[in-house]
Amino acid sequence: MKVLIVGGGVGGLATAIAMAQRGQDVTVLEQAKYLNEIGAGLQIAPNGWRVLEALGVTPLIRKTLFEPEHIEMRLGVSGRKIFRLQMRGYAEQRWSAPYIHIHRADLVDALISRLNFIAPNAICTGKTVTGYMQDRERATVSFANGDTMSSDVVIGADGLHSVFRSQMFGPSSPRYTGNVAWRAVVPIDALGDAAPPFGACIWVGNKRHAVTTRLRAGKLANFVGMVETPEPSREGWRVVGQKTDAQEAFKGWHPVVTTLIDQAKILNCWALFDRTALPRWHEGRVVLMGDAAHPMLPSMAQGAAQALEDAWILAALLAQNGNPESAFEKFYELRILRTARVQKRSIRNAQLFHIGSKLGCAAVYGSLAIGARFLPNRVQAQQDWVFGYNALSTV
Repeated sequence: MKVLIVGGGVGGLATAIAMAQRGQDVTVLEQAKYLNEIGAGLQIAPNGWRVLEALGVTPLIRKTLFEPEHIEMRLGVSGRKIFRLQMRGYAEQRWSAPYIHIHRADLVDALISRLNFIAPNAICTGKTVTGYMQDRERATVSFANGDTMSSDVVIGADGLHSVFRSQMFGPSSPRYTGNVAWRAVVPIDALGDAAPPFGACIWVGNKRHAVTTRLRAGKLANFVGMVETPEPSREGWRVVGQKTDAQEAFKGWHPVVTTLIDQAKILNCWALFDRTALPRWHEGRVVLMGDAAHPMLPSMAQGAAQALEDAWILAALLAQNGNPESAFEKFYELRILRTARVQKRSIRNAQLFHIGSKLGCAAVYGSLAIGARFLPNRVQAQQDWVFGYNALSTV
């Protein structure tokens, strides 16, 4: 089977590897001329790690990943600890896989290396896809320069602004969530005593929160901030924001947060939108996956992991079923409820992190602190449904 995959991000590359491992003829079409260092930190939970391991990627990222000692929550202004849950070692014990942080560029590089090893010359860059057409036997993509390319199936892994999604369902009408996100990466050496903890730390506050993590074996600090804002800025995580705006948004916060912002050379800022859930993810021989099918807010850190799950399950179904439409219908059936649940939990997490009143903070964060201190295993068990999921055994 010849497969065209539109989009050279985490989801598209992972799908290509999973397809190539099963003997499929894959081609990845990427709009950018070079797959260079873009983005920032990713958190890959055990459910995502299992897929990376099955793809043969994990040996390629061990030197650059960072395995956090714990996940913790602190008050954004005072830095007072609400809870801390062990993660290094515990994740493998409970969910049979580690929980890691990694720079997006390092993961993409590893995926490219693995794909080049098993399917040389599969990646075609500088290809701007404008749409698709199909008949009963083939699917064809069209390019901005007027060229076309045909295959047995086409997979749209082209992200939030998916061309294929728009063609299938018409122009989307995203709903602004009332939040903008900030992102930056700073060398640890530039932060002095204000370097972030050796774990994933959620800093909560009134109508805003921040997350700090470490990347590249602990040599880089990663910052993500989410702020409730009435008017949306541009959508797209490559948009560069004004440092003074970020400084004002987190004015008076703990030095770990403010120093990261002060020392950042580039701060990306983008508006966060919801998309209407789709009634299906395919049309004939063309299917959507990852953010093109089910975009989600970053407040659960599951975007990359869900794309990895998609990749493995979609490749397995196509290998098992000679009828692409039947495989795509089963793909939607297996994935829609889980991805919708992750989307809803991401929205709920954002609300949880943004409690403003002192009474609300005492009630919610107080119960979290007590639970994590006296019943840590029960608190960790609340993540079993997401971290314990095994895409490899789903199909």
